[in-house]
Amino acid sequence: MDLDALRHGNFSQLGEAVTDWEGMTKKLATLKENARNNLKAKADRASWAGVNARVSRAFIDRTAQEFADAHTQADTITNILKDTRSELVDYRTQLNEAIARGEKKNLTVVDTGHGTFTVTGNTRPDWASDPSGRTGATSQKDVDDLRDEIQRILSRATESDDSAAKALRLIVDQVEYGFSDAHYKDRDTAADAVEAADRLAKMAKHPDKMSARDIAEFNGYLEKFHNDPLFSEQFAKGLGGKGTLRFWTDMVNAHAGARGSELDSMEAMQRNLSMTLATASFSDSDDMKAWKAGLLKEMNTSFLSESRTPFQNPVGALGSQVLSSLMRQGQFDTEFLDEYRTKLFKQDKGAGDSNTDALWVKGYDHIDLVFGDGNGRDPLEGLFDALSHNPEAATHAFESKSDLDHMLGTTRYTDRGTSLGHALEAAVTGLGAGELNNAPPHTSAQVKIMANIMAAVADPDNGGLVTKTMGASFGHMAAAYMPEISRELGGPNSEKVFLSTSDKPSGLDKTDVVRFLCEVSSDPQGRAAIRYGESIYTDSLLEAHMADPSLFHGTRTQVIHDIAYNSGMIEGIVGRAVADSDIASSLEMEKQDNDAMAQQGEFFKAVLAAGVGVGAVALCPEGKFAEMGAGAGGGFFGQVASIAVDSMYDGRQQDGALDASLYRTGKDLNAMQDAVNQQAQWAVQEAIRKHHSGLPEDGTLDLVRNAANGGWHDSDTIMEDVKKRPSA
Repeated sequence: MDLDALRHGNFSQLGEAVTDWEGMTKKLATLKENARNNLKAKADRASWAGVNARVSRAFIDRTAQEFADAHTQADTITNILKDTRSELVDYRTQLNEAIARGEKKNLTVVDTGHGTFTVTGNTRPDWASDPSGRTGATSQKDVDDLRDEIQRILSRATESDDSAAKALRLIVDQVEYGFSDAHYKDRDTAADAVEAADRLAKMAKHPDKMSARDIAEFNGYLEKFHNDPLFSEQFAKGLGGKGTLRFWTDMVNAHAGARGSELDSMEAMQRNLSMTLATASFSDSDDMKAWKAGLLKEMNTSFLSESRTPFQNPVGALGSQVLSSLMRQGQFDTEFLDEYRTKLFKQDKGAGDSNTDALWVKGYDHIDLVFGDGNGRDPLEGLFDALSHNPEAATHAFESKSDLDHMLGTTRYTDRGTSLGHALEAAVTGLGAGELNNAPPHTSAQVKIMANIMAAVADPDNGGLVTKTMGASFGHMAAAYMPEISRELGGPNSEKVFLSTSDKPSGLDKTDVVRFLCEVSSDPQGRAAIRYGESIYTDSLLEAHMADPSLFHGTRTQVIHDIAYNSGMIEGIVGRAVADSDIASSLEMEKQDNDAMAQQGEFFKAVLAAGVGVGAVALCPEGKFAEMGAGAGGGFFGQVASIAVDSMYDGRQQDGALDASLYRTGKDLNAMQDAVNQQAQWAVQEAIRKHHSGLPEDGTLDLVRNAANGGWHDSDTIMEDVKKRPSA
């Protein structure tokens, strides 16, 4: 910055810009609130169907988010401009005061252009007695001190001006259309993020030279800034696409065999680096488009480490293996995931179901790209983890039945089942891994994927898809689709009983539903999830119909009968499927069931305790119930269901191992039937009490008992109709 530019700077126009942006920010704040509280809130309460559910609702949600992002960006620009103006005015004051002090010491400061200036001393013998206050000859120290002071002021002013301009350009370039959600309270905060990114990018150029202290500093910055858009973009841009893959290849080789605190540090680095790159992937700037293109270009490049450690791998890791190992955490941009997934799926399918392990793993025996569990050799595992954190991209990934069938088929020959299961959960529920938000209504595309999953699992030729790595995920999917499952089992015109927000509530196949429930019930985690999901849906339905008789045009005894019958039927399918499997060891079965009920109980308790209606379980219609204002968590009727889950969880322990398989199976079935019946009776009893329905308690409980028993007994016939079973 030129000396005269700061010395005589008129910042009134910058002040006017700040005032204008403050006004704009206030107006956008009002628009944001209106969009959230009126536009989006009304859309959330509406009963969407057809094209409206797929297009209009999504458009309204995105529009509301754009208003929020517009406000965020305006507030950030206002803060940076305001802070920068304040700093420049302060530096101008400091500069003029320094020059004034220099004049008293006979020093003259002259701007020589292009950021340079001179300081000279005036020396006249007669000044020694000058009444103006001049003190005579000026020393060289006075000249040097003033020069250094002015240089510091100009340097700080230049840094303030340049960093503000850089941050503003980065923010504006973040998105090609719309607005950035990057928010900063002042210029310093934005500048610190950019400066930290530049520092880390330089360190990452030479991973072999990073000491333990350097790694701690590196981790500290990543931990602090991994969600920061400016930091993430500047860091990724500094590395470049190929440089990013090179850095991680060298880092994992330099720290191969890490143990103790070193292993902890490297696990943290991989986690934070993944989240940083995920944040960076959302930028649409030209630099970040080039970065993403660079990563995809190097998918099949062999990366041999330049590390000089004795653990250096003799075989280079493929770019896709390195990239996927850095995608296990954080939410990556949908378009980027779509493009990467398309290329990777094509390669994987080219090997066939049974040869994928040989394609990615067997030729790379010395490669370990993951600190902690796994080795990262199968790039599909990392991709599936990334998809599990981005439901939109996950849905895109499995819309093709061919792709879905292939990926399910490969689980017999690979270790990718757990990661695939989590990705499929995200695809069909609309919720990312670990999210405890209200799930959006199932779209037609999601229901179609769920129908294809059910068909694949139900197919007798696909035996073995339900394993310990996939069982829990299939169980969560079944729980999430309990409304659609109940509608399919209930038959035509059951929609007034089995309420659903799904865009395609009748999109499943009954035969596949029954066979799917049977197969998933063979896994302890899977059947535990089904039982919790069924109980929650049943209990919330009973509560809803007790609270609002208008939901069903008929007597409440009819709707209670249908719900209780459905409960008995689904639980009967689960119980009989377990009995048919004739598990050899009762002690082992007992322990597995207890552990599964405990683990899944914790999961569903956490979902309901979060005060949301869904979590990973799509229960009753959010829109209809929200209008009534009688439920919890945005219209979800969950109070009775929450207590019911506690009851199931607390009473999960099964006692005693029985000797004879037939006797054991029969007693377990009877005990399960009684438990289901009791659970349904208790739920309707609680709903009657809570909502003062006026129904006769004894008669209603008798109705529930008979209906649940009827459903339980009929499940036997339903299963006989769809699959070969052991002789009765």
